[in-house]
Amino acid sequence: MKKKNMVILIVLVFIILLLFAVGSLFNARYHVFKGHTFSDVEKEKRERRILYYRNPMDPQVTSPVPMKDPMGMDYVPVYEGESQDGESGIYISPERQQMAGVKKEKVEKRNLLKRILTVGKVAYDPELYVAQEEYLQALKMANVTKDSALLSVTQQSESLLKAAEKKLILLGMSQDEIDKLSKSGKAQDNLYLPVKEDTAWVYMTIYEYEIGLIKEGLPIEVEAVAFPGEEFKGKITAITPVLDPMTRSVQVRAEIEDPQHKFRPEMFVNVKINVDLGEKLAVSEEAVINTGARTLVVVTDEKGNFLSKEVKLGQRAEGFYEVLEGLSEDEIVVTSGNFLIDSESRLQSAISDSEHKHGQ
Repeated sequence: MKKKNMVILIVLVFIILLLFAVGSLFNARYHVFKGHTFSDVEKEKRERRILYYRNPMDPQVTSPVPMKDPMGMDYVPVYEGESQDGESGIYISPERQQMAGVKKEKVEKRNLLKRILTVGKVAYDPELYVAQEEYLQALKMANVTKDSALLSVTQQSESLLKAAEKKLILLGMSQDEIDKLSKSGKAQDNLYLPVKEDTAWVYMTIYEYEIGLIKEGLPIEVEAVAFPGEEFKGKITAITPVLDPMTRSVQVRAEIEDPQHKFRPEMFVNVKINVDLGEKLAVSEEAVINTGARTLVVVTDEKGNFLSKEVKLGQRAEGFYEVLEGLSEDEIVVTSGNFLIDSESRLQSAISDSEHKHGQ
């Protein structure tokens, strides 16, 4: 019995020692993950020179020696390498940066190309064909009556022509296309029949958030579901002037090269539109932190200071955002570990505010 109790006691002691070892290991790993222990922080501060002391309530008020403010609160020491501009930033040593997997990238100008992917179909638009015929008849009538002795007849013919032209615009034709229609004198049969022409019309959908990028003359690439892997090239010729309130989109009309007459009305197609944004100041999308209320980027310098800055961004293209405000060329931003740094900066700021309030 005594031997059995001794075995139980040894097992309990072993379990206690094991739990203690696991707890110590977890605690050590926790501090390694954080990048430092309390003693490491003190060691870092002792190794760095104190530049001056800052008023805890007003960072703009400083002193070369330790002192207290009128409320009896100690001035806060500012160490060499810490953020000195009064903004909420933190210092991270190179060792801690390496442990946290911090990666950086320079903000620079880049040629940005944005690709818009959408869907469409080969035109089957008898309504537009009829409207074109009506316009051509009104044009013919206006030409016949322009020298009429009766002013009312001339005015009525011109009025009918203007009404027919507005109808074409509302149905998606551009003024340039209407002028070409006037010169040809023939409605476009390929709007509703698979005729033997070298071009076909494709209607595609462009949503509201991309409308600002679309303009007449943009080249496009089309792939028909019926002919997978085969690309057809064309260009945008017209954009409807009115937004569809249900889908929040506009209909865009494009003329596609079809020398082998493969397209048939109502065929579904996938469309790629490449929009050249030109040379823009750009920041990697991996550097951007979107909080919902603000858009932030963590910037750093050679001394190891890190600061979260609010930025204003434009178009997103090829893994980058166009920078409108908040960053300058050649600034260094954090692309990996930025969420951790921003969170720690916020935490330190909150702790500092809490200590100041507590001191009051």
